[in-house]
Amino acid sequence: MPSRQPSSSSPLSIAFIVRDPLPPIRADVLTLFGDEMPRYGVHTELVGQGGSEGEASPWPAGGMHVVGSLRSRFASVCSPLWDLLGLWRALRKRKPHCLQVRDKIASGVLGRAMAALLRVPFVYWMSFPIVEGFEVRRDDIARNERGLKGRLKWAAHALRAAASRFAIYKLVLPGARHIFVQSDAMADWLVAKGFDRARMTAVPMGVDDKLFDRAAIEPVTDARLDGRRVVLYLGRIARSRKSDFLLDVALALRAAMPETLLVIAGDAPSDDEMAWMRREIAARGLDDHVLLTGWLPQRTALGYAVRAEVGLSPIPRGALFDVSSPTKLVEYLALGIPSVANDIPDQQLVVEQSGAGLCVSMEARAFAAATLELLRDKERARQFAMRGPAYVKAHRTYDILGRNVARTYMNILME
Repeated sequence: MPSRQPSSSSPLSIAFIVRDPLPPIRADVLTLFGDEMPRYGVHTELVGQGGSEGEASPWPAGGMHVVGSLRSRFASVCSPLWDLLGLWRALRKRKPHCLQVRDKIASGVLGRAMAALLRVPFVYWMSFPIVEGFEVRRDDIARNERGLKGRLKWAAHALRAAASRFAIYKLVLPGARHIFVQSDAMADWLVAKGFDRARMTAVPMGVDDKLFDRAAIEPVTDARLDGRRVVLYLGRIARSRKSDFLLDVALALRAAMPETLLVIAGDAPSDDEMAWMRREIAARGLDDHVLLTGWLPQRTALGYAVRAEVGLSPIPRGALFDVSSPTKLVEYLALGIPSVANDIPDQQLVVEQSGAGLCVSMEARAFAAATLELLRDKERARQFAMRGPAYVKAHRTYDILGRNVARTYMNILME
């Protein structure tokens, strides 16, 4: 096991090119690499584009090199060149012990080449099947867009998907000394594509147990929740996530228990998608039974969460999400919120191991029935609420995950 004390003479340095906007706000970058890795002497030089809503402060675990913005209309074309410039700035500061790229394809090719030039290990971090996401977008265009413009748009997306598939599966992953993946299901999926399981480490989503300490969270004082049986969805909404499924569940809950209120505490990736969700709420006549908050500061969102009796985590089945490791279910459990989740592999594993929720198929009737079961059976809900935090502290906090990740880095450098 690696020491929790960093080496003052020669800390391990990782040049880390990330896809998400900087400064980082995702816990698997912000907490895992910002807080946990330095405890083991692992420092990171983050490279990427700006555009996040995170606090613009110095990166405490090394350095941050922001070149370009993901809000630029030219970001998809310029990002690899921006990353190359950011990497050059990082290299001027120090030579890394390894070079890591997360969820980027063109920059993955560049990263592999730069690692070879520097004679350091190249590592790839896959948190999402990006290529398959491109292919889903290509197929959506084929189904929904017509005419010359639609055909040209399809051709552009088809070319991007094909080029990306070749790059990631023929150039990037074969050249990686190690591959971090989001879940055991993703590792199995890559094994089926011919990659060696021994070169992979699964790092599921976890939580910062200090932030998700229920005793330290102040419930919101929102009169709209008073006297209601509050059910929660905490997270992003999007068409690709079939977020209108939540509204079908709310309809079923209203019919059986009119005092229920579904709180959707989260934002959409665009104003168009938020407007779509509001239209869907109105079309179903659910304005008095669904509260869509929009973006909230994390502490405020958690203030809504602790007023909920049940948390919902529906994740669509399919190639994109079956290999994912959703955060929201683990967050519900950490907060002691009995949960209903559907049967993607990682969620089913968490429910079975924790005994703190119910796992059902992603059907509105099944979700509503499970939710009503927990709302009506207060003793069972109480037992679930007690089991959740204990499970998370034993398996899914970032100090536990960080220990495994740090051990992996030490092994990579010893090969």
